[in-house]
Amino acid sequence: QVQLVESGGGLVHTGESLTLSCVASEFEIDYYTIGWFRQAPGKERERISVINYSDNSTYYVESVKGRFTVSRNNAKNTVFLQMNSLKPEDTAVYTCAAVWGDYLHYREREYHYWGRGTQVTVSS
Repeated sequence: QVQLVESGGGLVHTGESLTLSCVASEFEIDYYTIGWFRQAPGKERERISVINYSDNSTYYVESVKGRFTVSRNNAKNTVFLQMNSLKPEDTAVYTCAAVWGDYLHYREREYHYWGRGTQVTVSS
């Protein structure tokens, strides 16, 4: 069964770090662009980071630039999101998604596979 599984979420304090992992199974991410999304309570889901497959180009939403780093290890079929200097406003469910192709700005509906998400809670 094709799936993406996120892990690494948890409860941290302001200023601390977490690294999220997104592991793909039953398909290889080699030709997939991977996006990280988050949804806070009462808010719409937002795209926060994307990494393509050809040259590991990346995109970050302004609110996480300089604090979050996305990377991928195709040999392990895994994408990571390193999150530093976490803030209470980063509290959300974080989800990864995969789309076949090499573009950084696919619309949400164009993503083929979605994980179920992992909760990140940042206390002040």
